[in-house]
Amino acid sequence: MITAVTRAGAAAIAVAALATACGVPPELRDPPGSVVPSPKTAPPTASPPPVASDLPPIGAPSATPTFGEATAVLCHGQPSATQVMALLQRTSGLLPRNEAAEVRSDTPLCAGSWQYSVIVVRDRDPLLVVTRGAPGSLTLVTAGTNVCNIPVRTSAPAGIRTVACESGPAPGTV
Repeated sequence: MITAVTRAGAAAIAVAALATACGVPPELRDPPGSVVPSPKTAPPTASPPPVASDLPPIGAPSATPTFGEATAVLCHGQPSATQVMALLQRTSGLLPRNEAAEVRSDTPLCAGSWQYSVIVVRDRDPLLVVTRGAPGSLTLVTAGTNVCNIPVRTSAPAGIRTVACESGPAPGTV
């Protein structure tokens, strides 16, 4: 014989089992698109101040100078005209060592890690040159009388694209 108390207890257990099996009731769930709170994280601990050995030497030149990418500006020797000429002379057939040539005084121009130079060659059209990289390890991108090619148009910073493709310094002007 089952008593009323036993039935009530069994009903309570059945209701509890059903409620836990179905998860959170819909009225207690977060509405779709609501922000779910994230667990609290501990505040960052302050790092100790740098010691003298952690700091770069004062006045030491950086390995790679940095220039903005929006406009091309004078490189001020980073790279130097000599470094650009040496790269061209190392590149087979581009500029023979005995060729009378010089980097125009208003170049090289830099933007990002790219450079644009104009090489004045006696009795020939100026040689336009686009390079990239650190001054001590320049990489030739392109050289010729028209340097607005696909690598320059798609990869060069805006400042180099502007001088190489749109409004580059007029050949023969200073």
